[in-house]
Amino acid sequence: MRRQKSFDNDRPTCYLVATPIGNLNEMTPRAIEILKQVDVIAAEDTRNTMKLLTHFQIETRMISHHEHNETQSANGIVQMLENGQNVALVSDAGYPLISDPGEHLVKKIVEAGFNVVPISGSSAVLDALVASGLSPQPFLFFGFLPVSDKECRAQLNQLKAYPYTVIFYEAPHRIQKTLKKIHEVFGDRNACIARELTKRHEEFLRGTLSELIEVADELKGEIVLVVEGNKDEHLPDVDLSEVNEMITSYISNGISASQAIRKVSEETGISKNEIYSHFHQKGQS
Repeated sequence: MRRQKSFDNDRPTCYLVATPIGNLNEMTPRAIEILKQVDVIAAEDTRNTMKLLTHFQIETRMISHHEHNETQSANGIVQMLENGQNVALVSDAGYPLISDPGEHLVKKIVEAGFNVVPISGSSAVLDALVASGLSPQPFLFFGFLPVSDKECRAQLNQLKAYPYTVIFYEAPHRIQKTLKKIHEVFGDRNACIARELTKRHEEFLRGTLSELIEVADELKGEIVLVVEGNKDEHLPDVDLSEVNEMITSYISNGISASQAIRKVSEETGISKNEIYSHFHQKGQS
């Protein structure tokens, strides 16, 4: 067990600093103070962060920390902490680690015994959830669905039984296709699209998935999709049309049929017994 008393030790600290998702007035005084005090700011995109720092007259040195250099950069940041320096991690907007780089870094810092301290601020996830008109808790934040159609549908099959409100991120050029897939797997649930949060063109579209599909192709900007959880005691029959193909693919990669069935069950939410029965029936036909 590792116990961290954030304000009662003198160990070097990595601060996870949330930054505005659109409206700069939402930058907190504490976030500004921390960014001025630390020795180094690790930024997802130094060009974007420079605009923020310039606006608030912050002159702290910056380094780059993004998904393509995350391992090497994390090692360097841990070395800085070992040298007694304090570091702040920021993403382009919102919270670091939430569909942004930082998970690998935080794990390494915790393992090395240094402090990791969050600095509260803007969150597109929570903004969209509380204004959606849907049940705010319990909720499940998923982030971006897989781009692959097969992987996306498998993930949705795994999520469809949850009674929790589910939150996704999505790019505007994919939102209509994503809505159609969710509609096909989940059924026609209530949902909300939150677009351009905190910005001048902020917009909320509340309705059923089928209604949102009709207008989705005209939407632009940053999108958060909030979908109602499963309200049915009994889910409709599961589509098993792709199960055999998924199992066969795993087997071709060298794992046993039983392991493949278990993995497909985890990915789709379909019981192992049902998959086993379907797979062997098809194999004998």
